[in-house]
Amino acid sequence: MPDIQNESDFRKIPLQKVGVKGVKYPIQVLDKSKNTQHTTADVELYVNLPQHFKGTHMSRFIEIFHKYHKDLSLTHFLSMLEEMRKKLEAERAYGVVTFPYFIEKHAPVTKESAIMCYKCSYEGIAGKDFHNFFISVDVPVTTLCPCSKAISARGAHNQRGHVRVKLLYSDFFWIEDLIFAVEQCASSALYSLLKRPDEKFVTERAYDNPRFVEDIVREVYLALKKFPVERPFAWFRVEAENEESIHAHNAYACAEYGSCDPF
Repeated sequence: MPDIQNESDFRKIPLQKVGVKGVKYPIQVLDKSKNTQHTTADVELYVNLPQHFKGTHMSRFIEIFHKYHKDLSLTHFLSMLEEMRKKLEAERAYGVVTFPYFIEKHAPVTKESAIMCYKCSYEGIAGKDFHNFFISVDVPVTTLCPCSKAISARGAHNQRGHVRVKLLYSDFFWIEDLIFAVEQCASSALYSLLKRPDEKFVTERAYDNPRFVEDIVREVYLALKKFPVERPFAWFRVEAENEESIHAHNAYACAEYGSCDPF
């Protein structure tokens, strides 16, 4: 049968990315307590397209990803991208795998357990002579406003916030440890299950640890600088966003460390 994608294109317009997105797929990732965890990912796979190619072979993205979906560790992820790059005759290959990561979490006082869900992602880029691998986590937290606490005779407003960390992988670490480090920088962590003694503890902890979004970003920044890995992170970005409880807008702050093209 004719291979239309391999036909020449005479418009002389190279494309930075072509591929597939919105792919739902079961995957397996590392889990600190259970060794591995089965979850479902939203997958994006791309290559660049030189100007002389009319199109790429979309089926090959799925074909290659299927080979690797049971082990998406750093080595296998980059091997997948390199195979994709070579088979599609591209200079660069890109991959983004976003997935819910589940942790069994214990309430702070009663130790009752329930499951928390965190949004995580792996992102990679593979070129002929370089590669980068990024890990991202989105950690929901509680924040209590320092200003509200300082000016109010009774209580202070608090709200749920999100801390998003994206970092350039340098050395092995557990996602659970990164999430815990972020939660320690907030007014309080969130929990799926809280009994009355737990709720009292969390409420009082938040009141004793007021945080602006600016505070959280700076605290997480410092935590990542001293994160226990043999090779420190060469680049990371920290974002904090509060879903304000007494305003009609969200509060936001961001800081980056190092230099990198995170695409």
